[in-house]
Amino acid sequence: MNKTVRHLADGREIIYFDEHELAQPREAVDTRDLPAVSAASEIRCDPLTGEWVAMAAHRQTRTYKPPADLCPLCPTRPGKPSEVPEADYDVVVFENRFPSFAKNVSGEATTVDGAGLVQLAPGRGRCEVVCFTSDHERSFGELSAERVRTVVDVWADRTAALSELDGVEQVFPFENRGEEIGVTLHHPHGQIYAYPFVTPRTERMLATAAAYRAEHGRHVMGDVLANEHKAGTRVVAEGRFWTAFVPPAARWPVQVQVVPHRQVADLTELDAAERDDFARVYLQVLRRCDGLYDRPLPYVAGWYQSPRHRDRELSWLHLELFSVLRSRDKLKYLAGSESGMAVWVNDSTPEQIAERLRAAG
Repeated sequence: MNKTVRHLADGREIIYFDEHELAQPREAVDTRDLPAVSAASEIRCDPLTGEWVAMAAHRQTRTYKPPADLCPLCPTRPGKPSEVPEADYDVVVFENRFPSFAKNVSGEATTVDGAGLVQLAPGRGRCEVVCFTSDHERSFGELSAERVRTVVDVWADRTAALSELDGVEQVFPFENRGEEIGVTLHHPHGQIYAYPFVTPRTERMLATAAAYRAEHGRHVMGDVLANEHKAGTRVVAEGRFWTAFVPPAARWPVQVQVVPHRQVADLTELDAAERDDFARVYLQVLRRCDGLYDRPLPYVAGWYQSPRHRDRELSWLHLELFSVLRSRDKLKYLAGSESGMAVWVNDSTPEQIAERLRAAG
């Protein structure tokens, strides 16, 4: 894989990842007249839960559902400049123009109203956009295994690079797909958030893993994985190094975890064979998901990785995909119990979900 680092007109970094040697180097220039990126992100800690919340009011003006011929993620064409100056690309990564977290945010740690109760700090970090293909009409599930493997290498590359930034505590690569999820740009792409704190979900999982290890001497994910292999009723797809299954306490109408058989802390620790096998298994999962209702499934898919500075021995890398679609034309809304109390009610059992996904293959 060839990696080329360039810059956009406003100074943001853009990185091309090419699968094969290029006849011509990546030298296209961004000719747009762009103002400098101005991010005013801040984070505040909820004093009742201890959870950090990001405030990014500047994102109100971000691009919203542009027509396909003006897609900012497609390659640049004559008279139609985009975020990608080149006429074509394999996989490309660039800094988000409307980031939730940014490295140049000013300010110091303090408290709201100076009262000492609610912690407040600059939202320093980084947000990147990852375009999986230059083809506007494709989806991740329609990519070749070779391209998916390239994307895995890109995720690992960016995890390593972003983890080295000052103030970053956790790196989260993810993909949002479908308007029902909230997607406003339909070009196949994902994002990577470099957070200035460890996320609440990760904190909860690490605490659970620590308590389980203290009691049983083993990692809870390892025991969950062994149980899924033994039961088999929730397994959706399986390879030599990965297993995809519906979690035994699934919250969502469609939910799949893709878990490596070997405990690794993050994407950088996967070897070549594991990366190849993930591409095959994950494509099976995505194609079953799209076959479930005979329509493209809206979903969120994200990587659970170790924090940068601690608890790597308690972390077990895995990807989780979920969808809000509970039938072909019905959404699961997060109503009182889910939104108010975080107590989930699922209309299907995990075993039923897995059976439908296997049949969709």
